[in-house]
Amino acid sequence: MDIKTVQGRTKHEGLSFLTITLPTFGKDFQKSLNQGFVDDRSFQAFSKWKRSSRSRLPGFLQGFSRLVFDPGTGVLYDEPDIDAILAIRQLSLLFSKILLPCSDARVAKAMNDYVVCEQDVRTTDSLLSSEDLSDFKRVSGVLFQSLFSKMDREIYYGNVRPKHGPGSTADKLLGNKKFDQRTWTSRLERLFPFGENIFPSWSYYDQFGDVDILEPGQELPVKVIPVPKTLKTPRIIAIEPTAMQYAQQGVLELFLESLKGFDSLSALLGFDDQQPNQLMAHQGSLNGELATLDLSEASDRVSNQLVREMVSHSPHLREALDCTRSRKADVPGHGVIRLAKFASMGSALCFPIEAMVFLTMVFVGIERELRTPVSDDMILSYVNKVRIYGDDIIVPIDVVHSVVDALELFGARVNVDKSFWIGRFRESCGKEYYDGHDVSIVKVRRVLPTHRRHVQEVISVVSLRNQLYRAGCWGTTKWLDSFISRIIKYYPLVDESSPVLGRFSFLGYETQREHPTLHSPLVKGYVVSSRIPRDNLDGPGALLKFFLKRGGQPSVDGRHLERAGRPHAVDIKLRWCSPF
Repeated sequence: MDIKTVQGRTKHEGLSFLTITLPTFGKDFQKSLNQGFVDDRSFQAFSKWKRSSRSRLPGFLQGFSRLVFDPGTGVLYDEPDIDAILAIRQLSLLFSKILLPCSDARVAKAMNDYVVCEQDVRTTDSLLSSEDLSDFKRVSGVLFQSLFSKMDREIYYGNVRPKHGPGSTADKLLGNKKFDQRTWTSRLERLFPFGENIFPSWSYYDQFGDVDILEPGQELPVKVIPVPKTLKTPRIIAIEPTAMQYAQQGVLELFLESLKGFDSLSALLGFDDQQPNQLMAHQGSLNGELATLDLSEASDRVSNQLVREMVSHSPHLREALDCTRSRKADVPGHGVIRLAKFASMGSALCFPIEAMVFLTMVFVGIERELRTPVSDDMILSYVNKVRIYGDDIIVPIDVVHSVVDALELFGARVNVDKSFWIGRFRESCGKEYYDGHDVSIVKVRRVLPTHRRHVQEVISVVSLRNQLYRAGCWGTTKWLDSFISRIIKYYPLVDESSPVLGRFSFLGYETQREHPTLHSPLVKGYVVSSRIPRDNLDGPGALLKFFLKRGGQPSVDGRHLERAGRPHAVDIKLRWCSPF
């Protein structure tokens, strides 16, 4: 009956049943796990179990839900069936993150929400008392002043090396064209002179007249765009101008390098390793001592006023953050607006700055709960109890309410549907646990391909198959193997490390022939292939790129002055290759 329900409702409601309605069921289920019972507001898109008028459980998936909740009272069992929890989550959330374009109406609403969020930030700034700002500034000083002093000194001595990334920019410069940029801003010029940053050296003074120095009113705004996230709502990001992104990357690198000398801060903040957060979420599900919090619109709600307070005692760092920050945004349907937030996703400094702001908010909450000023000893005592990774926050359960209050006070919005501290369910950085058991699930990221030319979809479905195989979904794996074999003729057994698009198996990989000279095993299969766009670079721009190299990059690529940027397209090529 559950299968018939999914088939029937998908037929009549379309893909929205799989991508919106079912995930809502999954979120209600997670909420019920956290609070310990099913309330009357849960599972409203599904009728109650018809065999009992007193049942508080939906008829859909009732065979599983009865193993988790008492059907009469809706109360969570003391020892619910873990496999049933995993099964319900796997089916209901399978399509929750599929990358599909939203309707125009949903995109327009997301843009409107972006502008409303901006207004909320301004309102919050005006409502903060001098005492609140003073507490925020003092706590951030205890946390970061040594780090900021080190960064401030490096900026003063000019030890910031900017760099370009491969992505898009608001002024549409791509690849090697970025090294020939001739637009700078007067705000950047105060701290990062163009002669030292967009030319190899001051000796190119004869070309300085080609540089366009923009005053604040002339600066190009960030370009706000939607990117696929879910069918319900897109993700909103902001594309920065080339000059801004270039300088931001340099300050980001300085921050990451400086942080390595501070072990306690490195334990509290994560930027490139999600595993500590995942391990702490597992611990919290076991002993109930740690809570996992998630924030909505996290980066868009970080006020620039708070950032300025945080770095107020480090004048050169404060100026570096200010001059590399875009002040305006071009929002489709709303025109150019002035920003009160520090930065949206798209700024290189968005992720680290928001993490530091959230960590400060957390310790303001802890301080107010304990009624004890934050000190170095207090901070050390919360190592392995507090950790921030982006908008994934872990805090001790005994201070969670004060932390939530502090986050909300300073403008953050706690996502109650994805924050857990009451029951035994915890989630952080893509891993979910219940009572110490890993109940993480596999999610479909793209629609299934219908032809080998649908390259991204082929790559995605092979990855989906291998993830489901590892998760023990043997029936689904068998069906996908049959489906994929009709799309790509060559589909061998390979190891996970192999570049070949093939099937992973616990029984090992296959060998179809031997390399004629290396005598290593080979299989015939499809390998992902991409071609970097042709983009010649010479003159001062080529010399600048050489001077900006890091760790051998980009000089290890002998053709980096001929080709650069992200590939326009990805293809799969049939070839003989190693199965491991």
